[in-house]
Amino acid sequence: MKIIQQFRRVLTALVLVLVLTTTAACSGTVQAKQPTQLPSGISHSADYALLSRGNSVQGQDFGNWVVSTAKGIVQDAYVRDNNKLGVVIASQVRPTEVRPLAKSLLQGFHKNFPNQDLKVLMYAPDKKLILTAQYDVQSHEVEYK
Repeated sequence: MKIIQQFRRVLTALVLVLVLTTTAACSGTVQAKQPTQLPSGISHSADYALLSRGNSVQGQDFGNWVVSTAKGIVQDAYVRDNNKLGVVIASQVRPTEVRPLAKSLLQGFHKNFPNQDLKVLMYAPDKKLILTAQYDVQSHEVEYK
């Protein structure tokens, strides 16, 4: 009886060592294959939304305002460095409407971000750049490319 109990203890200890060894080895492998963590500024979903519509609070607010007030003609908008506005238009926007839309957006952009040169980048629904409108604060002129 004593031999059987001793054999069970040794067997249990060996199984426990085997399980702990393989578990530690597997978790080490998983750790090695995990992607590096995102920077702390991008780790939360709210921070990601801020980054996607604007890289400042004012930019975020303006990007949200553009999308919400455009009533479907703007699919997405983003503001970078408080002087670049990127806009993805919807497919129902006609080519003849792109330039007036860019001018209107540039005027609203200038009201929210005065005293600086501004750029509005208009993108087609497939996200290809179709028009760039640049506002020069010194000359008060808009140049389209």
